[in-house]
Amino acid sequence: MKQFYLETFGCQMNVVDSERIVALLEEIGYRQTDSAEQADLILLNTCSVRDKAERKVIGHLGRFKPLKDARPELIIGVGGCVAQQEGAAFLDRIPYLDLVFGTHNIHRLPEMVAKVERDRQRCHAVDFLDRETRLRLFPKRSDTDSVTRFVTVMQGCDNFCSYCIVPHVRGREVSRPSGEILAEIRELAAAGVREVTLIGQNVNSYGLGTEGEVSFAGLLRQVAAVEGIERIRFTTSHPKDLSDELIDCFGELDKLCHHLQLPLQSGSDRILRRMNRGYSADDYLRRVERLKKVCPDIRLTTDIIVGFPGETEEDFRATLEMVERVRYADAYTFLYSPRPGTAAAELEDDTPAEVKQERFDRLLEVQNAISEQTWQADVGRVLPVLVEGRSRQGRGQLFGRTTWNRIVNFAGDESLIGRIVDVRVVRSFRNSQLGERVAGDGDAGASVSFG
Repeated sequence: MKQFYLETFGCQMNVVDSERIVALLEEIGYRQTDSAEQADLILLNTCSVRDKAERKVIGHLGRFKPLKDARPELIIGVGGCVAQQEGAAFLDRIPYLDLVFGTHNIHRLPEMVAKVERDRQRCHAVDFLDRETRLRLFPKRSDTDSVTRFVTVMQGCDNFCSYCIVPHVRGREVSRPSGEILAEIRELAAAGVREVTLIGQNVNSYGLGTEGEVSFAGLLRQVAAVEGIERIRFTTSHPKDLSDELIDCFGELDKLCHHLQLPLQSGSDRILRRMNRGYSADDYLRRVERLKKVCPDIRLTTDIIVGFPGETEEDFRATLEMVERVRYADAYTFLYSPRPGTAAAELEDDTPAEVKQERFDRLLEVQNAISEQTWQADVGRVLPVLVEGRSRQGRGQLFGRTTWNRIVNFAGDESLIGRIVDVRVVRSFRNSQLGERVAGDGDAGASVSFG
């Protein structure tokens, strides 16, 4: 049997795309391998959100050139956002690359691989598809050996934040029919899935502009009614589309986890306008205050960009003040870097790199202190944890997540996988916690076995 090696970069959307790639290649007789040296086909599923993404992909591909030199029949391909952005130019720049497929063309991968195998002809596909075609091609998988699952509810973005490449490489928003989403989730629940994460570039705007479709809050309520599903999460959220109806779900739906990733990007109104974010700092704070009112124990995480073109010390201080006021459980912080093709790439940027780095370090110091206080406060608490599988830590440990999406490792029998059990947190680290199971009536859910 032919083998393929796949590397995935970037966000959860890419993880879902890679699952689809795996399924498509298995249908044409390929089996996945962890060894690039053993593979007949090597694929990179790329992301263009981070700094110098294109250069990093080219550098990464260079690792495979010796394999191609030794075995010319080896097929090497690139997909995802960087592939969408670069298109056929990638084939010109990298002579040992065989195929390039964009974000709307994953379904064409089998025919492209077959073409390279049959004709030894290099090929690319990066055209955007029309709305109706995209709706027919939404990723869907009901087979699983996992307790948790991502479910795509929408694709694309209409916001055009000035720094963001996503609308240019993922296309405009399209919402998947709610009936199809619910049908998939029912199948997943029947297969043993206990937690679903609804994903899209901006899930909060799900259903907007689609006649007869429910709002995202309405979709959450329908998902919560699915028997067998015990936990619901969603990402990514745009603050401007976080409606009161959606916020109220955190107080009304027992299955909705008490964690929300709510990107701030900046605490300065002036910078938010330059970013084209569509909300002010006060707008953002009002939503946060309402969230904490309807769900007092909710924990927020966020994204913040430091050093956006034109950012002054006053602008940066506004961001620091917001971080100290909201007290995020964690924050993903980035030094601004321009993305070709975005509006922000044309803005004048005269702030010295050392000033940006100094601000970044100050932000990190403030946020790290808040995060440590937040997670250390859990030590000694007994928390419900959905057990997902064997821990990477080994030593007979299992792992699961709290409602706040925090990984907890603890000793336990594999029969607990798929159940929500009570775990006392005994130590808290930067990225995880160590716990011990507390058996008792508080354990919820039924044991699930996977074959």
